[in-house]
Amino acid sequence: MARKYFGTDGIRGATNSANMTAAMAMKVGMAAGCHFLRGAHRHRVVIGKDTRLSGYMLENAMVAGFTSVGMDVVLVGPMPTPAVAMLTQSMRADMGVMISASHNPYADNGIKLFGPDGFKLSDADELAIETLIDGDVQLAPSSEIGRARRVDDAQGRYIHFAKSTFPENLRLDGLKIVIDCANGAAYQVAPSALWELGAEIIAIGVTPNGKNINDGVGSTAPQTLCETVVASGAHIGIALDGDADRLIVVDETGKVVDGDQLMALIAGGWARQGRLAGGGLVATVMSNLGLERHLSAQGLGLIRTSVGDRHVLEKMRSSGYNVGGEQSGHIILSDYATTGDGLVAALQVLAELVRAKAPASEVLHRFDPLPQLLKNVRFAGGKPLDDARVKDVIAAAEAELDGSGRLVIRASGTEPVIRVMAEGDDRAQVESLVDRICDAVRQAAA
Repeated sequence: MARKYFGTDGIRGATNSANMTAAMAMKVGMAAGCHFLRGAHRHRVVIGKDTRLSGYMLENAMVAGFTSVGMDVVLVGPMPTPAVAMLTQSMRADMGVMISASHNPYADNGIKLFGPDGFKLSDADELAIETLIDGDVQLAPSSEIGRARRVDDAQGRYIHFAKSTFPENLRLDGLKIVIDCANGAAYQVAPSALWELGAEIIAIGVTPNGKNINDGVGSTAPQTLCETVVASGAHIGIALDGDADRLIVVDETGKVVDGDQLMALIAGGWARQGRLAGGGLVATVMSNLGLERHLSAQGLGLIRTSVGDRHVLEKMRSSGYNVGGEQSGHIILSDYATTGDGLVAALQVLAELVRAKAPASEVLHRFDPLPQLLKNVRFAGGKPLDDARVKDVIAAAEAELDGSGRLVIRASGTEPVIRVMAEGDDRAQVESLVDRICDAVRQAAA
């Protein structure tokens, strides 16, 4: 059954339009709160947010919605998405909410929901909540309306947790690290955690003003980080996205290292330590074929899923893997977290760097990726991928690759965009195939 409001990662859109208004946020709070009212105890929800201007509006609206159905609210302020998941478990809450549109521009926002176990909701839960959004919700009696309170030490709790994932016998003394927090949710916790572990910190993207989240900084715009690493003589650079569930790294030469390389590094290190579960890792169809070949050479496997960290996590849980993620930098380490955690993943990368006692450029680059090209085609409406001409062009491209590469063409789950990706041993062929498919999609969408 198709979902009306929820996409691949919660509900997301431009604020004050469509599904991202204060009225909708209140409805989501009422519906989700009602869905998770189970038992006679006082129910509790943890709400965090990133640094977007619209966070104030949506936070207050959701407080109204949750309290109106009798659920108490704990507000933790700007916090990474994984911190909200962790605090939901730690506080024995009935659910958690993160108000964020992740790597999107500030004008967008979103609502991510977590169950009492700290995991993102199942399709069944999301469908049940959608039904309640469009239906009538039972309001609490006047005497049972919920209360709201703010927890002031939430940041310290998360910093302590993150540091606990770093090996006790290691320190970051002597490392100069540039940390880019994207003017987002981790702008206080990430630099603090790294400094407390002994590193010399140069922090950028730590002056949020409500409108500059992900603006020229963060994991989706690493150029400033690259320049700062080289100019400062840092050993490594770390970039998070707006809600800090994504990680991209830069070596000491200013070269960007993506999630595929980082997963290969962590999985290889854990395999040597006897910690790797499942005999490999889980990644999406977007991960480079070079990662698959690299793992295979080490006797490790790669299971691919649809795009989206929730699909990665589902496969990890069902198949017994403890390392998984996406090329974009969502890295899930289920020994520690129930969702992607950029800071925790960065600490595992730093542990490998400290153990190796070698430059980041040697430690981080585990394999040579195959030529891969991804282009986005924005469209106004309809379903361009259903067009017969587009299907014919895609079929011809697959025949031309003839098993020597891969095509991944899909509609984004968060914005009106068709993503066209191809990879193979021949760069010119890859570029030609992507351009042909993009042209066909544009014509179908016209």
